[in-house]
Amino acid sequence: MKYHVWTEGCQMNVADSQRVGSALEHLGYRFTEKPEDADVIVLNTCVVRQSAEDKAYGRLSSLRPLKERKPNLVINLMGCLVGIRDTDTLKQRFPYVDVFSPPSDPGPLIAHLTQDESYLLDRTETQNRYAVMDDELLIPLHERGKLVSAHIPVVYGCSHACTYCIIPYKRGIERSRPVTDIIAEVRSLALQGVKEVTLLGQIVDRYGKDTPDGPNLSKLLQIIHEEENIKRIRFLTSHPSYFDRELMETVANLPKVMPHIEVPIQAGDNTVLANMKRGYSQEEYRELVAAIREYIPDCSIATDIIVGFPGETEEQFMETYRVLSDLRLDVAHLARYSPRTGTVSARRMEDNIPDQEKRRRFHLLEELQEQIVSEINAGLLGKHVEVLFEEKVKGRWKGRTPTNKLVFVETDRDLLGKIIPVTVTWTGPWSMQARLNPELVSLPPVKEHSR
Repeated sequence: MKYHVWTEGCQMNVADSQRVGSALEHLGYRFTEKPEDADVIVLNTCVVRQSAEDKAYGRLSSLRPLKERKPNLVINLMGCLVGIRDTDTLKQRFPYVDVFSPPSDPGPLIAHLTQDESYLLDRTETQNRYAVMDDELLIPLHERGKLVSAHIPVVYGCSHACTYCIIPYKRGIERSRPVTDIIAEVRSLALQGVKEVTLLGQIVDRYGKDTPDGPNLSKLLQIIHEEENIKRIRFLTSHPSYFDRELMETVANLPKVMPHIEVPIQAGDNTVLANMKRGYSQEEYRELVAAIREYIPDCSIATDIIVGFPGETEEQFMETYRVLSDLRLDVAHLARYSPRTGTVSARRMEDNIPDQEKRRRFHLLEELQEQIVSEINAGLLGKHVEVLFEEKVKGRWKGRTPTNKLVFVETDRDLLGKIIPVTVTWTGPWSMQARLNPELVSLPPVKEHSR
């Protein structure tokens, strides 16, 4: 018996797909790259933007002929396209789908395959159950021994409800996982060779705020820092209103916590920020970036920006442009606004910025950010940086620096899972090339696990 998983969207979906795959393997299924060879196909979907939703619908429609040829094929639609509410509309539109699963919940699929309704638990209970049942349920077989960096959800859902965001409606209210379950997962991943963990949450800084007697994110980082076999720790995504000085000090004082912060601004104009219900001003965001750089020298900072939000004028957009130009951040994830059904902005605000104008604004920021990052990375030319190597791609080893910059090295040595100082020989806006330092020539040749 074979299974295939298609994943679209955020790192939370990647983590969810790994757990679904591992749960299927626990039932005796084995992974296949080819959907046509599978007995079970899981589509793990994202709807944060219209393009992601359209892609999910396209992928789903493409499976109908396969289902007609293989009536016993089980198709599982999972993730934010399903969400946490009624699925009657989806069932009517896609009658050939066998199972509909909310985000982070493999229970409905496993119940369908085993005909055991005991898997249909409370969502939080199910999420924790599949995270800590045993070591084998954490990493699918085809990734074991190869996975160097893994994602661990620590906060499910979100209660902030920005006006444009569909996540609270699809993933539910904010729910922090018990620290004991998180630590058990960290230890199991470490035993399987994982060297780096990334803690995930829609607003990860809010970890523990819904459980007054538990640790906050700073305390959780300190606990994970004690795990000997975990060498690097990251967390995302942060929110400007909740990224506090205690957390800055924690990142600065714990060597294993990497100096890379993802804290979205979304827009640079205060009126637009208020319409988005973000809860801070442009000035407060600038102060936050200054504080992060003061507490965590040489820290890299990533942001998210939405262009073409309803009512955004040219001058308001230029405020965003000026903020990005002034702050010179290392990464800017850009998106064109698209209304999501059910959100406040879709119900109450007219999507009145033409798509052509959204694209123009998008490309202006894209060009600006490319110039900024090119200049930042050029400053690393000839410098020594430490890189954790994750995999071999097209003959080159791929890894990341502590500040999350992508580095490639050509060598026949085995670098998988190793943290090695290298010398940067070329820089571009999106990646860098480097060479091994002479003292590392004794590394063994590459083994069969690289790809």
